[in-house]
Amino acid sequence: MKEKKLVEEITSMEEDFTRWYTDVVKKAELMDYSSVKGCMIFKPNGYAIWENIQRQLDQMFKETGVENVYLPLFIPEHLLQKEKDHVEGFAPEAAWVTHGGDEELQERLCVRPTSETLFCDLYSNIIHSYRDLPKVYNQWCSVVRWEKTTRPFLRSSEFLWQEGHTAHATAEDAQARTIQMLNVYSDFCEQVLAIPMIKGQKTDKEKFAGAEATYTIEALMHDGKALQSGTSHNFGDGFAKAFDIQYTDKENQLQYVHQTSWGVSTRLIGALIMVHGDDSGLCLPPKVAPVQVNIVPIQQNKEGVLDAAQGIKQALLDAGIRVTLDDSDKRPGWKFAEAEMRGVSLRIEVGPKDLEKGTCVFVRRDNREKTVCGINEAASMAKTLMEQMQADMLERARQHLQEHIYDAHNYEEFKEIVTNRPGFIRGMWCGDVACEEKIKEDTTATSRCMPFEQEQISDTCVCCGRKAQKLVFWGKAY
Repeated sequence: MKEKKLVEEITSMEEDFTRWYTDVVKKAELMDYSSVKGCMIFKPNGYAIWENIQRQLDQMFKETGVENVYLPLFIPEHLLQKEKDHVEGFAPEAAWVTHGGDEELQERLCVRPTSETLFCDLYSNIIHSYRDLPKVYNQWCSVVRWEKTTRPFLRSSEFLWQEGHTAHATAEDAQARTIQMLNVYSDFCEQVLAIPMIKGQKTDKEKFAGAEATYTIEALMHDGKALQSGTSHNFGDGFAKAFDIQYTDKENQLQYVHQTSWGVSTRLIGALIMVHGDDSGLCLPPKVAPVQVNIVPIQQNKEGVLDAAQGIKQALLDAGIRVTLDDSDKRPGWKFAEAEMRGVSLRIEVGPKDLEKGTCVFVRRDNREKTVCGINEAASMAKTLMEQMQADMLERARQHLQEHIYDAHNYEEFKEIVTNRPGFIRGMWCGDVACEEKIKEDTTATSRCMPFEQEQISDTCVCCGRKAQKLVFWGKAY
C-alpha cells in the first residue's frame, strides 16, 4: 500500500499540469516555502541540481575567457538613476533599504534586482586604456525582484542566477560576445540538460530595459507553454555614456566602451521538471542528476547481498559516478518509487538469485528498460546506459518540440491554434508593437523571439494583414 500511496500523491500531469508541477517539486524534496512571502528554501536535492548546473556552466564560461567576481548586494539610489530606461524597467519590482539599525539612511539602497549599474561603476574606475579591454566578468549570486505572483523555481522574489557583464573596445566585439554567450547557453541546455532551444532576438517591446538588443533561448514545456530560459543583451554604448566609461584608444583618442550582459537562473530547474518529468516524479538527465545511480539490495538479509551491493557502490564511486546505496529497512517497491520520484537516473537491483549468476540488473528511469550485466562490469555499464539515456532524453524533447510548432498565415488560423494546439506558433509580423499588444490582449500569447533563421512563410502580418517584416515565434509562456 505504501508504494502505491507515494505515486498517488502526485496529481497526473494530464489532469492538472500546474498541480502536478507543485506536487513534484514538493514530493521530490526540491524546495520548501519560507516564512518570507515569495521566497523559497532550497532543499538538498534541489540545491544539488543547481550546484551541478553551476559547476558545468561555469566551466563552459571559463573556456571562453570569463572571470568570476562578486559585487555588493546593495545599489545606491543615485547609481540606479543614471540610466533612465533601466531604472524605469525595474522600479515596480525594486526592494529598498531605508534604515541601518535605528537610523534612517541618507540615501536609499536598492537590494540588487540586477547588477548593471554596479558593474558600470566598477568599469568606470578600472578601464582607462585599450589595454584594459576587454573585461569579461561574471558573478554567481542572488537577486531580489518583488514579484506579485510567485511559483517555485520559475518566479520568486529572491532567486539564484549568474549575471555576466562585459566591456569591449568596439561594437563588433560586443555583438560577437553577446551571440557567443547565447550559444554557450543553448549548447549547455542541449548537452547537459537535454533540452533543445529556439534561439533568436526579442522584439523591442520584449527586450531588456536599457539594452540595444536582447537575444533569447526559448524552451517548450510538456504542456505546450514556452519558458524563456536565458538571455543575452547587447547594451551598445548607452550605459557607458550614462556612467562615463571611456578609454584611450591606440590613436590616443577617447572612446566609449561597448557592453553586454547575459544571465540564466534557477528557472532552468523548472525547465528540467516540466520537460522531462512524468507522473512518477522527476526524471533528470544523468549529467545533472544529484544521484546518478541508486543501488537497491533485494533480500538484503541474505548472505552476501549487502557485501555485493557495497562492492558495486565502491566500483561506481571509483569510476566517478554519483551513487547511493539504499540499505534501509523499507520495502524494495518503496525504495524504487522514492528514487524514481527524486529523479535518480539508474537503479541497480542485486539479490540472491543475481549473486548465483554473478549479475545485477539495471533499470533506466526514463523508459524503465532493464539490462542485465555482470557485477564486475557494473561501472562500465552504468556509463554506457547514462550516455544512452542522456541522448535519448534530448531526442524525445526535440521530437516533442518539433511536433508542437505550427504555422499560422492569418489571424483566424492563429487564434484557432492558440486555443486548440498548445506550442510555438510561427507567424509573420509587420513590426508594429500594436499588433503584439493586440495578440497578447486577445489570446495571452506573446512574441517569444525572431529566430536567426528567417523564412518568409507569408507576405502579410499574421495579425493585421499588412506587409510582413519578420518571422516570429509566438506562444503562451511562463
